[in-house]
Amino acid sequence: MRFVLASASPARLSVLRSAGIDPLVQVSGVDEDAVTASLTDPAPAELVTALARAKAEAVAAEISGSDAVVVGCDSMLLKADGEIVGKPGTPEVAAKRWAQNAGTEAELLTGHAILRLRDGEITGRASGHLGTTVRFGTPSEAEIEAYVATGEPLHVAGGFTLEGFGGWFIEGVDGDPSSVLGISLSLTRKLLADLDLSITSFWTPPSA
Repeated sequence: MRFVLASASPARLSVLRSAGIDPLVQVSGVDEDAVTASLTDPAPAELVTALARAKAEAVAAEISGSDAVVVGCDSMLLKADGEIVGKPGTPEVAAKRWAQNAGTEAELLTGHAILRLRDGEITGRASGHLGTTVRFGTPSEAEIEAYVATGEPLHVAGGFTLEGFGGWFIEGVDGDPSSVLGISLSLTRKLLADLDLSITSFWTPPSA
């Protein structure tokens, strides 16, 4: 049975590989704005879970005649004022968000959706979300400018990373660190168990 990651995220791929799984990567190409627009006033957790589900469903539709699990994920940052934000997209937005987040706490929400396929047909679905509190440091204006100039924060949820340049400006996390990286190992294991699958069956033995 193949383990398919419906995401282009290098961080998610790195987390899985470090934890013993070498997945097949297949990007969904889902129009996230269209999915969001189709929902009626969703709660933040419902939104990230719906986006994860849409990504998994899109990739599952492209897989034919095989046994697989397809894992979709989506992350967004729920700020202290209740605003939920995704990827900044532009340097200007990234810099503005860092100026706002400096010295505060926010919750990184990650939605997960797993589909079980047998002979290319979906035979099981499981989904959920996880929230992890992120404590932002207080970088100087020059540090924010230098960070934004790396390009790293433009295309990641909340405009920061834990494992890259952004890690210098994160003072701590309360919760599952792997969730902040984009895919919670603990939640993924539980959702697979809901589908009567053991995470250990997907492990790749370490090289001798």
